[in-house]
Amino acid sequence: MKKKVILSMLAVALCALNSMTLSAQGVIVYKTDGTKIKVPYTLLDSIATYTYEEGQDDADDNVEEKEYTVGGVTFKMIRVEAGTFQMGSTSGHPDEQPVHSVTISKDYYIGETEVTQELWTTVMGSNPSYFTSNSQLPVETVSWNDCQTFITKLNSLTGATFRLPTEAEWEFAARGGNKSQGYTYSGSNTIGNVAWYTDNSSSKTHVVKTKSPNELGIYDMSGNVWEWCQDWYGSYSSAAVTDPQGASSGSYRVRRGGSWNYIATDCRCSYRSGYTPANTFNNLGLRLTM
Repeated sequence: MKKKVILSMLAVALCALNSMTLSAQGVIVYKTDGTKIKVPYTLLDSIATYTYEEGQDDADDNVEEKEYTVGGVTFKMIRVEAGTFQMGSTSGHPDEQPVHSVTISKDYYIGETEVTQELWTTVMGSNPSYFTSNSQLPVETVSWNDCQTFITKLNSLTGATFRLPTEAEWEFAARGGNKSQGYTYSGSNTIGNVAWYTDNSSSKTHVVKTKSPNELGIYDMSGNVWEWCQDWYGSYSSAAVTDPQGASSGSYRVRRGGSWNYIATDCRCSYRSGYTPANTFNNLGLRLTM
């Protein structure tokens, strides 16, 4: 059985208080022991929602998913359990080789969807995107540098520690983590089931979550828009590695996943590309990790 718990980032810190005298409107948190805590809206930056399994400690970070609400916009983060996988492809492009063993040593969370224009606009105050017919389209025309500014502001609003995924974290999640079925694309061997790409996109982005998810319940990791990663773009080594952070320096930051105007080959889970961190394009967005 799964439960949903509503928490404020600041309300948690107030739980130790026995009583509060408030005159403003706010949130009342009802506890299972029959007591309640009142928290005024003036103290709330955001509200986070998460699910957890029966018997888990409420303070346990290893919940299955977390939801955050910022300015009325809610987005979900999906847990990816630690694990080991084979990164790269023997049949792909040269920069996808050599295939090597990668261990992700700690659980992490990754966005259920690409960052939407609605969330970006709420945090940044403007929408840089080229395709703007629906607020649930993925944000695009954002540079790697723009993404860092966005994440800094989002962290300030939520008290969380969002970031871009490493390239290894991105590929592990795209492959389905420990639930991977070995698909070529994220969630299927049939690209049209899971991705908007050049053959079906009608030359535009599409609302997130309109294709099928992958094994972890994550959407659009193949196609729709490219997704920035934290790493500098560099060559693989054949050695087994744990929590790789990419090249120590470079001219290009990694982008992954392919997009609405790329062919199927470029939307494979293992396909790699790089782009200059100051540049933008209308097929390039981001997905959050924490």
